[in-house]
Amino acid sequence: MGRVSTMKVGRGEVVMWLVFLVLMGSMVEQGVGQACTSTFFSALVQLIPCRPSVAPFSPIPPSEACCSAIRALGQPCLCVLVNGPPITGVDRSMAMQLPGKCTINFEPCNVGA
Repeated sequence: MGRVSTMKVGRGEVVMWLVFLVLMGSMVEQGVGQACTSTFFSALVQLIPCRPSVAPFSPIPPSEACCSAIRALGQPCLCVLVNGPPITGVDRSMAMQLPGKCTINFEPCNVGA
């Protein structure tokens, strides 16, 4: 039988995200002690439009879709994500700057809380 090559670049990244999300799903309430009504998984998925703006060394400003996602997600859930374990391909300090770049008036996250 012929060899089927269905793996495309990026599949490994998807697998890493899924593993990470499964492991982190129970940590939402441990993040910063504030109420976040989203699961870790849904919060992370909601912020997918922001990924280009939080990639290490990325000069890309947040899109309107990213800013809308941050507004909808809210400060407590953003802090949970920022204070959680590292996410592959995400610069944590750039993620913390997103509300300011989107002109959203969130309180700063307590890093490491």
